[in-house]
Amino acid sequence: MNVLLMYNPRSGTRSFQAQLDYVVDRFQTEGMQIIPYRMNDMNRLETYLKNIDVSTFKKIIISGGDGTVHQVVNCMMRLGIDLPIAIFPTGTANDFSQYFEIPKDIEGMTEVALKDQYVDCDLGKVNDQYFINVASFGNLVDISQRVNEQAKNVIGVLAYYIKGIEEIPKLRAFKARIGVDDVVIEAQIYFVLIMNGKSAGGFRKLAPYSDISDGLLDVLVFKKCPVLELMPLLIQVWNGEHPKSDYIQYTQAKKITVECSDAITSDLDGETGPALPLEIEVVKSCIKVNSAKIKKS
Repeated sequence: MNVLLMYNPRSGTRSFQAQLDYVVDRFQTEGMQIIPYRMNDMNRLETYLKNIDVSTFKKIIISGGDGTVHQVVNCMMRLGIDLPIAIFPTGTANDFSQYFEIPKDIEGMTEVALKDQYVDCDLGKVNDQYFINVASFGNLVDISQRVNEQAKNVIGVLAYYIKGIEEIPKLRAFKARIGVDDVVIEAQIYFVLIMNGKSAGGFRKLAPYSDISDGLLDVLVFKKCPVLELMPLLIQVWNGEHPKSDYIQYTQAKKITVECSDAITSDLDGETGPALPLEIEVVKSCIKVNSAKIKKS
């Protein structure tokens, strides 16, 4: 049986190519043939997937960061490709893969990908696009798009933190109307995070109540607060203590709507998202993901 390996040569430290032979050898030893595809042009990705016979593949391995997984999964959804995925977390933050406890070394990644141990994973859908880990809108949410690629490769997640600190003086609240299932929130806010996973931007405890297969999305509304409270609030977020903060409204929902008169940016897994208004919903048990841990029922 064949296994499709899609790798982003620009992800992280760009070292995966040197490890490709090891991966091919391990799979061949187990009786599976790796078919590699180099994702040097994301615009050609959908054309490639459209023109191959997916029935010949056992699974798709995706090597890269959250943005790379996001691109491949969106193509799979548009084309109706129903194959399990395995993730080689070779990007910068790799927040999504942390949920599945995938090792960071190539030997560990490969061992997980060789097994048939999967978690049924929800996806979020925003208008006509999907997200694997986090959708966001408001100020600061497009930092991942604006961080210099070389800086990300050299200093990793720290590049996001540095850029975020630089942007804090520019932080401005805006009025938004957010529908969370049957509840409407109207408030002056900085930004909103809608989580499928638990972490984003290296903040490991961002959505401490998140379960990636519970049919719910975790919604975090960051409300306007005094400037002097911003740094203590970030420390609370880092420690996972923010659900009890007066400045963050944390809830769970199946459907979320977003309306705002301002020209506000949205972001899906670090990639540019659609313009507002937004209609967001969870798509339950949408894909199977190779996992190093067994999910308890």
